[in-house]
Amino acid sequence: MYGGDEVSAIVVDLGSHTCKAGYAGEDAPKAVFPSVVGAVDGVEAMDVDADSAKNNSNSEDSKTNESDKEKGKRKLYVGSQALNYRRDHMEILSPIKDGIVSDWDLVDNIWEHAFRGCLMIDPKEHPMLLAEPPLNTQQQREKAAELMFEKYKVPALFMAKNPVLTSFATGRATSLVVDCGGGSTTISPVHEGYVLQKAVVSAPIGGEFLTDCLLKSLESKGIKIRPRYSFKRKEVRPGEFQVEDVGVPDTTESYKLFCQRMIVGDIKDSICRVPDTPYDDKSYANIPTTSYELPDGQTLEIGADRFKIPDVMFNPSIVQTIHGMEKYGDMIPTVRGLPHMVMESINKCDVDIRRELYSSILLAGGTSSMQQLKERLEKDLIEESPHSARVKVLASGNTTERRFSVWIGGSILASLGSFQQMWFSKSEYEEHGASYIQRKCP
Repeated sequence: MYGGDEVSAIVVDLGSHTCKAGYAGEDAPKAVFPSVVGAVDGVEAMDVDADSAKNNSNSEDSKTNESDKEKGKRKLYVGSQALNYRRDHMEILSPIKDGIVSDWDLVDNIWEHAFRGCLMIDPKEHPMLLAEPPLNTQQQREKAAELMFEKYKVPALFMAKNPVLTSFATGRATSLVVDCGGGSTTISPVHEGYVLQKAVVSAPIGGEFLTDCLLKSLESKGIKIRPRYSFKRKEVRPGEFQVEDVGVPDTTESYKLFCQRMIVGDIKDSICRVPDTPYDDKSYANIPTTSYELPDGQTLEIGADRFKIPDVMFNPSIVQTIHGMEKYGDMIPTVRGLPHMVMESINKCDVDIRRELYSSILLAGGTSSMQQLKERLEKDLIEESPHSARVKVLASGNTTERRFSVWIGGSILASLGSFQQMWFSKSEYEEHGASYIQRKCP
């Protein structure tokens, strides 16, 4: 058992799109940055170093890793600031595949940036609460515990499941959590503070998938999304700009896509909304358009797409009508819409708790802030569900709370007095080894 002094714990939620970290007891995470890493391989890293030493000698992000030699001289860049700066041959790598960590070296760098670069703390002095996906494997948990205790030397650790934390953030012990994240949508029933593993349902349609649909849809209409680094704007007359292309031959495809996704992601957040009825081309053909100005000054008029893209979550087969998304053709038939996934998850649960789950469906994750998502989900579920059930979809009106609900739940949990006896302490780790995490954090 860990007898924590009055040092606040650190809560870290590493999602597939963003990493959130901050102090327990606060109402929002201090550090929020993309959970991807820019990597420049050995030979090129040498040339880039010479350039970037000239350019950003004062930037805090241009730190290298001490262990360059073991990594085959790969140089990694983490954090929004470091990723916004275009470097030759920089690839964008994501440590997370299908919700599960696939590259621990990258995760290590992301944590390092969160602790030392953003929060400016020494992990030796703070207990850590890590949020993990509901279907995390034992091997993954042990690896995380090992890294935390061996490399960061944390005094204590606890791993909590995302849906449980979301549930705590709204003050409930039992609920059905619909988590629409960046990489996937996961539906997990939580009962008395525990996830019912057998009833967790998940689909690979998340925010990034919708962003890609929108990007392809715009490209098929002949609209080019130009990343910020690929052009210069010159003011010809006051308020009138001339845009000229800048040649950047050594930019990798993955970096270009990363920048395009950032722009298109913003378009999606600002103008997309879920249609009240299932989307079809006829009824949305003459819908009024909404304008959006791209960084290079061209103005987009977006009509039907602002309803079509979000409806992919409710009716995944629409994807096949989007030009350029054909490669997902074989995946789509197996994916069901959001209301059906909710029903399926509830039906896998015990009969006694189904009514309670129907009446407290919680929306969480960044994609759940899409306008009208809550209303549409509630409407579809009322139509589909058994008549005895009272369907209630709950979502915080505050988008920040929806985006960070997992982190906020962790912040609440780690600052509770009654929770302090639950920590998996360093002495227990030394005595029982990493596998003990299964007993301490069920």
